[in-house]
Amino acid sequence: MPPLDDRASAGKARKIIMEDKNKDKKMEMEEYQELCRRYVKKFETEKEKILTWGLGIAGEAGDVAGCIKKTYIHENDQTAGIKENLGDVLWYIAVICNFYGWNMRELLKENMEKLEKRYPRGFKLEEAKRGGKRVDWNEK
Repeated sequence: MPPLDDRASAGKARKIIMEDKNKDKKMEMEEYQELCRRYVKKFETEKEKILTWGLGIAGEAGDVAGCIKKTYIHENDQTAGIKENLGDVLWYIAVICNFYGWNMRELLKENMEKLEKRYPRGFKLEEAKRGGKRVDWNEK
């Protein structure tokens, strides 16, 4: 997906938000991915962008873990925080996909194909154990 100039992207984002407020419809993945462009800080270099977003997603994932711990170990209900931070993780996924020119729908499809190869009959603990061997799925 080629980057749009900021004004065009912001205008499209506002239009999608208004349409979504006016209709009781689900937001499409491509719409969400495009909307995320509106909330991206300007950086001096591409390296700054990807490093910021890579560290950001790790931090937000840590916040999800912290909220889960507080909810179930400390018995302090943080389910709203879990939901909020999952949204932040999703935003980082979208902007990282935009950075690399990846479509999120294709990313999800490829992930399901990978899982189908690993667990063709669905997740089974014995298969996940892999006989105690480490499997690097990136190796061919």
